[in-house]
Amino acid sequence: MNTRRELESQDRAIVKIAAHLPDLIVYGDFSPERPSVDNFDGVLMFVDISGFTAMTEKFSTAMYMDRGAEQLVEILNHYISAIVEKVLIFGGDILKFAGDALLALWKVERKQLKNIITVVIKCSLEIHGLFETQESEEGLDIRVKIGLAAGHISMLVFGDETRNYFLVIGQAVDDVRLAQNMAQVNDVILSPNCWQLCDRSMIEIERIPDQRAVKVNFLKPPPSFNFDEFFTKCMAFMDYYPSGDHKNLLRLACMLESDPELELSLQKYVMESILKQIDDKQLRGYLSELRPVTVMFVNLMFKDQDKAEVIGSAIQDACVHINSVLRVFQGQINKVFMFDKGCSFLCVFGFPGEKAPDEITHALESAVDIFDFCSQVHKIRTVSIGVTSGIVFCGIVGHSVRHEYTVIGQKVNIAARMMMYYPGIVTCDSVTYNGSNLPAYFFKELPKKVMKGVADSGPVYQCLGLNEKVMFGMAYLICNRNERYPLLGREEEIKYFMCTMKKFLMSNCSQVLMYEGISGYGKSQILVEIEYLAHGENHRTIAIVLTKISFNQNFYTIQILMANVLGLDTCKHYKERQTNLQNKVKSLLDEKFHCLLNDIFHVQFPISREVSKMSTMRKQKQLEALFMKILEQTVKEERIIFIIDEGQFIDSASWTFMEKLIRSVPIFIIMSLSPFVNTPCAAASAIMKNRNTTYVTLGPVQPKDILNKVCLDLSVKGIPKELDTYLAEGSCGIPFYCEELLKNLDHHRVLVFQAMESEEKTNVTWNNLFKNFAKPTEDLKTFTFSLEEENEEVCNLASGVRLKNLSPPASLKEISLVQLDSMSLSHQMLVRCAAIIGLTFTTELLFEILPCWDMKMMINALATLVESNIFDCFQNGKELRMALEKNAASFEVNYRSLSLKPLIEGMDHGEEEQLRELESEVIQCHIIRFCSPVMQKTAYELWLKDQKKAMHLKCARFLEENAHRCEPCRSGDFVPFHHFAVDIRLNTLDLDTIRKMAKSHGFQTEEEITFSRIETSKKSEIFSENLSSEEIREKILSFFDNIITKMKISEDNVIPLESCQCEEILEIVIMPLAHHFLALEENNKALYYFLELVSAYLVLGDNYMAYLYLNEGERLLKILKKDKSWSKTFEWATFFTLKGQVCFNMGQMVLAKKMLRKALKFLNRIFPYNLISLFLQTRVEKNRHFHYVNQNQQAQESSPPGKKRLAQLYQQTTCFSLLWQIYSLNFFFHYKYYCHLAALMQVNTALETQDDFQIIKAYLDYSLYQHLAGYQDVWFKYEVMAMKQIFNLPLKREGVEIMTYVADRLGYIKLLMGSRAHKMWSLLRNPNKHYLVLCWLCKSLFLKNRYKQLIQVLGWLWDLSVAEDHIFSRAFFYFICLDIMLYSGFVYRPFEECLQFIHQNEDNRLLKFQSGMLLGLYSCIAIWYARLQEWNSFRVFSNRAKNLVSRRTPTALYCISISRYMEGQVLYLQKQIEEQSENAQDAGVDLLKNLENLVAQNTTGPVFYPRLYHLMAYVCILMGEGQNCDLFLNTALQFCETQGNVLEKCWLNMSKEWWYSNSELTGDQWLQTLLNLPSWEKVVSGKVNIQDIQKNKFLMRVNILDNPF
Repeated sequence: MNTRRELESQDRAIVKIAAHLPDLIVYGDFSPERPSVDNFDGVLMFVDISGFTAMTEKFSTAMYMDRGAEQLVEILNHYISAIVEKVLIFGGDILKFAGDALLALWKVERKQLKNIITVVIKCSLEIHGLFETQESEEGLDIRVKIGLAAGHISMLVFGDETRNYFLVIGQAVDDVRLAQNMAQVNDVILSPNCWQLCDRSMIEIERIPDQRAVKVNFLKPPPSFNFDEFFTKCMAFMDYYPSGDHKNLLRLACMLESDPELELSLQKYVMESILKQIDDKQLRGYLSELRPVTVMFVNLMFKDQDKAEVIGSAIQDACVHINSVLRVFQGQINKVFMFDKGCSFLCVFGFPGEKAPDEITHALESAVDIFDFCSQVHKIRTVSIGVTSGIVFCGIVGHSVRHEYTVIGQKVNIAARMMMYYPGIVTCDSVTYNGSNLPAYFFKELPKKVMKGVADSGPVYQCLGLNEKVMFGMAYLICNRNERYPLLGREEEIKYFMCTMKKFLMSNCSQVLMYEGISGYGKSQILVEIEYLAHGENHRTIAIVLTKISFNQNFYTIQILMANVLGLDTCKHYKERQTNLQNKVKSLLDEKFHCLLNDIFHVQFPISREVSKMSTMRKQKQLEALFMKILEQTVKEERIIFIIDEGQFIDSASWTFMEKLIRSVPIFIIMSLSPFVNTPCAAASAIMKNRNTTYVTLGPVQPKDILNKVCLDLSVKGIPKELDTYLAEGSCGIPFYCEELLKNLDHHRVLVFQAMESEEKTNVTWNNLFKNFAKPTEDLKTFTFSLEEENEEVCNLASGVRLKNLSPPASLKEISLVQLDSMSLSHQMLVRCAAIIGLTFTTELLFEILPCWDMKMMINALATLVESNIFDCFQNGKELRMALEKNAASFEVNYRSLSLKPLIEGMDHGEEEQLRELESEVIQCHIIRFCSPVMQKTAYELWLKDQKKAMHLKCARFLEENAHRCEPCRSGDFVPFHHFAVDIRLNTLDLDTIRKMAKSHGFQTEEEITFSRIETSKKSEIFSENLSSEEIREKILSFFDNIITKMKISEDNVIPLESCQCEEILEIVIMPLAHHFLALEENNKALYYFLELVSAYLVLGDNYMAYLYLNEGERLLKILKKDKSWSKTFEWATFFTLKGQVCFNMGQMVLAKKMLRKALKFLNRIFPYNLISLFLQTRVEKNRHFHYVNQNQQAQESSPPGKKRLAQLYQQTTCFSLLWQIYSLNFFFHYKYYCHLAALMQVNTALETQDDFQIIKAYLDYSLYQHLAGYQDVWFKYEVMAMKQIFNLPLKREGVEIMTYVADRLGYIKLLMGSRAHKMWSLLRNPNKHYLVLCWLCKSLFLKNRYKQLIQVLGWLWDLSVAEDHIFSRAFFYFICLDIMLYSGFVYRPFEECLQFIHQNEDNRLLKFQSGMLLGLYSCIAIWYARLQEWNSFRVFSNRAKNLVSRRTPTALYCISISRYMEGQVLYLQKQIEEQSENAQDAGVDLLKNLENLVAQNTTGPVFYPRLYHLMAYVCILMGEGQNCDLFLNTALQFCETQGNVLEKCWLNMSKEWWYSNSELTGDQWLQTLLNLPSWEKVVSGKVNIQDIQKNKFLMRVNILDNPF
C-alpha cells in the first residue's frame, strides 16, 4: 500500500517541483516582501567533483551522433546521485547544484552544531569511500574534494513577480568555499570555525601549514560509541528528516500532498521550461542536451558584504533588471550563488525551447546593458561580466528525489574565470567575438592571463560598448576578391547587375538593385564581385557594410555614405576633415550653418546663434537639403554607385532620405539584405515597389557549384562522390553551410589527401572497384589551382568513416535549434518523430508513430512546416528523385520581396487560403522529406536512447509489412525466397500471407500444380516434328500477336493498374528498415535488408549504390561471424552472389568469377577448378540433364522443392548464368568446356526448381550459348523447348510476364521480336524493362535503314526517358542520335546537344558505373573529331573511352561500344601512317590482332561482326595487305547478307568501290558532308531524297602514300 502511495505521490506536480528545490525553500515560511532575509545556524558541506568538465568536452566534440547527451547524463548522475543519496541519508539538504559541484546544509540550532558536525564528517568520509571502490567509466578521472564550515548563516530571497531566487550568505558560506579550495583529492577540510565548534575528541586531524583550517584524517570514536544511536538522536533535531512511516524515504518532500497555494509559490523558483516539462509529464531526460549556448556570468562585488540586510536591496535591484533584460532576448538566470566575496549570476541564452537568432549579439547587448545599470546601483563596487559561446551540457543533474537543471562544460568554466580574472569590464571569448557579426572596433583584445582550471581560453576581448560611432574608413565592405577564386554559381545574379548597370548608364534616372537572401547565401561575395565589376572611368563606387547596431543609429547609413562622397574617410584628423568640408560646402551652405556638420562628421565649427535656436527636426531637414545639393553637384561630374551590404540594418531616416534621393538624383544603389523580421518602414517599402527597383530573392547554388567550391577550397582535382553528395545535400546549396561542414570534417580528420592515380596503373580490387571521384566542371578548369600540375591531389575519406552518422557542426546545429525552438511544442514533436524515421518518410508511417494525433492535426502541422521550409512534399518517389537529382539545390530569381506580403490587404484571409491549399497538397503527397539534413540530425539527437529504440522498433514493425517488391512486380523478395531462407521478421506471418508471398515468387499451390501437369501433357503436340524453321517462326510470331490482343482486352488481374513502384519502395521502405535495425543493434535483420537493398539496386542498374550497401553488409557479416548461434551460410552465399553480379556488371570478370565460386561453395555446389574434375562433372550433369528432359513426367510427379531449397536453387541459377557468360569471354580453348558446363548446370538447376520462369530463362540462356558457339541445331532445339514451355501458360499476370520476358529475350538475341516485346512491356507498365526493348528496337531499325520507324521508336524512347526521368534511356537516345549522324547521313539531334548531354551527365553514377554506355558515347565523339581531323579533341575523348575498355562484359551494348572505340583507333592509325610515325606498323599489327580477338571471343553476337571485319579490311589496306583486305570485305558482306544488315552492306559496297578506284579523297570532304547533312524534318518533308542521304557516308582514305612502310 505504501509503495502505491509513493508511486502516486511521485506523479504529483508539487512533488516534481519540490525535487528541484531544497527543503529550506519547500518548507520555508518567508515574507512576501522582496528582498526578505532569514537567519539560522547550520553546517555547510561543499563537494567539488572534478573530471566532469573534461568528459563533457569529450562528448561535445564527438564525431558521431551515437555519443549523445543521454550517455553523459547517465555517467554524471551515476556519480552525483550517489553523493546526493549519501547527503540525504545523513539528513542533509542539497541547497544548490553548481555545475559539477553541490552545496548541502544541515540546519540546526547552535547547540546541536557540535554533534551534527560529526555526522557531516562521517558523511564526507563515506562519500570519499564511494569513489575509492568504483571504477571510472569512459576513461573518466573522478576527483572529489570536500570543504565543511559551520556557524551563522543568512538566507536572502529576492526576485520579481515572475521569478524568485535565494542565496545563503555569511561568513560560513565564505569559509566553506575557502575550505574546499584548500582541499586536495579525497580530502575533507574543516574551516576554522567548524574546527572550533566540533567534538575534537572524535576527530583525527592534520594541521595545514600557515592555515587555521584543518584536514580530517578519520573519525576516532571511543570503543563504546554506537554511531547508529548517536545518529538517530541527532536526526531528532532535524525538522524534515524522514521518520516513522516514512523512514524508508530518502526525502520527506517526496510525499507532499497537493497544495495549490504552495505549488504556485514553489513554481516561482523553477525555470519556465522545467515547469512546461512537468506539465507535459515528459521524462526528466527530455531537456538534457549537449547544446550550443551562450553563457554570461555576472559578478557583483559590494562595498560592504557583512550583512544580507545591507546588500539585499542591491542584489534585488540587480536581479530585477537582469531578469527584465534577459526576458527580451530569451535568456534565463540559471543559478545565483554567493562565493568569493561577491554575488554571481549564471545566465544562459539558448536553453531548449529558447534558441533565438542573433543569440550572441543579444548576449553582448544584454551584458553591456546589465553592466551599465549595475555599475550605477548603490552599494555595488565592481561589476564584472564574462561571456562565452559553445557546446555545453544542459540537463537535469542529481537524484530522482533532488535534482536541478544546470549547465556543465569548459565554456561555463571559462566565462566564470574571465569574470574573476578581468574585473570591472565586459569580456568575451573568441567564439563570441567572431559569432557576434559586430565590427571589430566594438572590441579590444586583452592580454592573456593564466586562469585556474583553464588550459587555453584562446584570445580574450573586452566589449567596449555597442553604440555605433562613425569610424571613417572602417565601415567599408572588405573587398578581398581573389582572381583565382571565382564567384561560383551566381552568373544569373551578376547578369541582373550588368543589365541594370547598362540601364543606369544609358538613362538619366536612378536604379536600385536589391539582393535578398538568408544568412550564408554569399550576398557579401556577390557585392564584392559587383564592386569589382562596377569600376569605370566616369563613375565612382562606394561600398559599405552595416551591422545590427546601425539600425538604432539615426541617419547612420547616409552619414557613412556622405563621408565617403566628401572624401572624409581618408582624413587622419578632425582638422583635416574640417578643411575638406569647408572647401566642399562653402558654395552650397552659408558659413554660419557649417556647425550643423559637427555631430555628424565629428568636426568643431563654431556654433552660430541661428543654429542654436533650431529644432532637431529643422536641423535634420537642413542637413538633408545640403546632402541632396552635394549629390546633385557630384553626379554632374561622375556617376555614383552606392553598394550597401546588410541593407536590413538601414535606419528609417536613411531609408526616407534614399527614397527622396532616387526620385531627385540619378544614382545607382545596390544592396544585399536578409529578409526583414518586422514589416519594413514606409520608405523602404516604397523603394522596393519603385518601378526602377530590381528585387532579386537569392536561392541556393547548384550542386555542381558546391562541388567546384569544395575542390577550390581544398585545392584538389576531385573528391569522393559520397563526400560530394554529403556536402551537396547537407549544405542545401548554401555556401556557408558547405564551409562549416568542411571545417567539421577537417576537425575530425576525416579528409585524407593523396596523389591522383592514373586509372590504367591501378590494380583492380574490390576496395578500389569504384574509384568514384567527382571532379570540378569544365568551366572551372580555366582557373588554376594552387597546386602544381605534376603534384595533382585528390581528397579521399579516412577508412571506416560513416558520413551519414556524423554529428552536424555546432554552428549549423544552432541554426536548426533556433528553428526548432521557434515552433510550437506539437510541431517540435512532429519534427522529432519524423527525424527518427529518417531524411525521407511517408505520411502513413509518420501518422503511425505520432503519439495521440489525429490525421487532420497532422496534415495541418505538416502544411505549416512545409510552408516554413522545414519539409518538402512529393506525390511519389519519381517526383522526389527528380527533385534530388536536378533541383536539390536549385534557385529561382523573384522580382518582389517576400517581406512585402504583409502589406497586401486581407492578408490574413490570404494566408488561411494558402494554408488550406498546402494542406490539400500534403494530403495528395505521399512522401515528405526534410529540406535540410542538419535539421533531421539535430532533431534526432534530442531523443533519449530508450525513446529512440522504441520509436525505431515502431517504425520497423510498420515498414516490414511493405518490405517487398511492388504489387505490379508480384510482391516477392528482391532476393528470391529470402525471408523463407532467413527467418528474421518481427511480425509473424499467417498461412494466407505465406501462401500469397510464395505464390508471388512463382511457387504454385497444389491445384495450380495439378493444372500445370494437365497442360504439360499437351505441350509436345504444339510443334510437330515435320515443321520447318520458317513455319515454327511464323507460329511463334502469331502466338505473340494473339497474346498481345488478349492482353489489350483482358481483365485487371493481368494488366497492372500502375507502373512498377520498386524504386520508391527501395527508398522509403527497404533502406529505412535497414537503418532502423542498425539503430536497434539487430545486426542480422539489418544485414537481411542491406542484401535486399543491394539486390534491388542491381535490378535498377545502380551498381555504385549496390557496392556501397554491400560494404555495409560486409561490415555486419564480420560482426555476426563472431556470433556462433547465427546461421550465416545463406547470407554469405547471397552476399558473394551479389558481389559477383556487381563485379560482372563492372566488367571485372576475374573478380566476378572468384566471388561466384565462393557463393556456390556456400550453396554446396562446387564448380570444378581443373580439367579432370571438369570432365567428371560434365558427365554427371549430362546424365542429370538426360534424366530431367527424357523422364519429364516422372520429374513432374515428384514433389516441388521446399522454400529454403528454392532460395538456394535461385541463387545457384544466377551464379551459373553469370559463370558461363564469363567463360565465354575468354578464347582459350579449354574455357569453352567450363562455359558449356556452367550453362548446362544452369539448365539442370532450373529444371530442379520446377518453376516455369527459371526453366524458360535457362533454356534461352543455353540456346544463346549454343548459338554463339555455332551449334545451330542445338540452339534452335532449346529455343523451341522454351516456346513449348510458354505455349500453355495460363493468361494470368505471372504467365503474361514470362511470355513478355521471352519476347524481350528473343528480341535481344535476334533483334527480331522487339516491336512485340515493346507492346507487351508497355501494357505491363514496367519502364525498367520497357526502355531496354526500345533501345534494341532502335538498334535493329538503325541497322536495317528503316528510318521512319527508327525515329518513331526514338520518340517513344525520349518520352519514356522524360516521363520516368530515366538517365540510361536518355543516354541511349543520344547514342543513337550520334550513330545517325555518323552512319545514316542525316541529323536528328545536333552534335552540340549530344555533347552537352555527355558533359552534364558523365558523372552520373548510373552511367559512370555501367559497362558500355559511356564507352560508346565517348567513342562516337572521338570518331566525330577524328573524321574532322581535330586530333586534340579526339585524344581527350579517346583517352576517356580507353579507361573504360577494360570493363569487358558479354553484352550487346559493350560490343557496339567497343567496335566504335576500335573505329576511332583505326582512324588514328590512318593519321599515324600519313605522318609516317615510327610505331605506326606496330600499332597496325596490334590493332588487327585486337579486332580478330573481339571476333574470336564469340560474345559480340554475329550481328556486330560486319563492322569489325570492315575495320579489319581497312587496317589491311592501310598496311598494304590487299589479299586479306578482300577476304575481310567479302566475309563482312556475307554476314550482312545473312543478317539483313542493310546499313553496313551499303557502306561496305561504297568502301569497296572507293578503295579500288583511282579517284582521290580531299581532306575536307567529310567537313563538306557534315555542313550539308540534312535534318530529319527535311527528309520527312521530301526536300531531301531518302536515297541521297545514304551517300552521306564517311569514306576512309586509303591512297595516302604509295608505300606507307
